[in-house]
Amino acid sequence: MTSNDKKVKVTLIKSLIGTKQSHRATARGLGLRGINSSVELEDTPAVRGMINNIYYLVKSEA
Repeated sequence: MTSNDKKVKVTLIKSLIGTKQSHRATARGLGLRGINSSVELEDTPAVRGMINNIYYLVKSEA
């Protein structure tokens, strides 16, 4: 496994209702739709920044 194969699993654990519009857009950009939806994404600085932006809504696993 090379460094380019690194993945991070992101799960939405809280509702998007009542959050900022930009945070809702970030969750949608990550591919998260509803509570308990999960996606597996490339571990890039851009994705990490999006996760950090909505850290209180998601759970991430390396």
